[in-house]
Amino acid sequence: MSDVTLHHHDLVACHECDLLQHLPSERRGGRVRCRRCGCVLHHSGHDIVAVPLALGITALILFALSNAFPLLEFALQGQRDATYLLAGIRELYAQQMPILASVVLFTTVIAPLLHIALLIYIYLPLSLGHRPPAFAAAMRATRAILPWSMLEIFLLGVLVAAVKLAEQATIVPGPAAWALGLLVVVLAAAASQVHPHRLWDRVA
Repeated sequence: MSDVTLHHHDLVACHECDLLQHLPSERRGGRVRCRRCGCVLHHSGHDIVAVPLALGITALILFALSNAFPLLEFALQGQRDATYLLAGIRELYAQQMPILASVVLFTTVIAPLLHIALLIYIYLPLSLGHRPPAFAAAMRATRAILPWSMLEIFLLGVLVAAVKLAEQATIVPGPAAWALGLLVVVLAAAASQVHPHRLWDRVA
């Protein structure tokens, strides 16, 4: 009976292609990848709780900075002005573009904030030795929200706009632009450190 239990315990479905496969019995100190798509199924090289939690807290700080400071600063004919992330979204609403404004709001503010909140919600209780309530739902929500966080696309759009306006005015990236750039890197790193199979092993 114990052999059957171990047999099912080592079964894992790939998070990318859903291929059901066995994890090898000896998998210490390395990565186990999917036979079909190469997705990492198991990684035992670091603490599965401390690293994502640290990245989640760092992302929260960067998110606050990106919304508190100017995104771009303009200088034209002796006049200076600054634009903020949320101010740009409000301007889209003011220009009668509610659909575009809502998409930008969701993909650059709501979705990244939900991603950060879910990281902290999952990993903070685990770091204290507790299983967070609705753990399964939180894990599913984390996977579902990832495709909607599009800060890197927003930053690319800001860069293109800044290049086009550079001939008419002096444009300087504000603190929020640097914070957003770092936030993209931190969130990508945090997403790569989420290993559902190892988390389920920990809370089981």
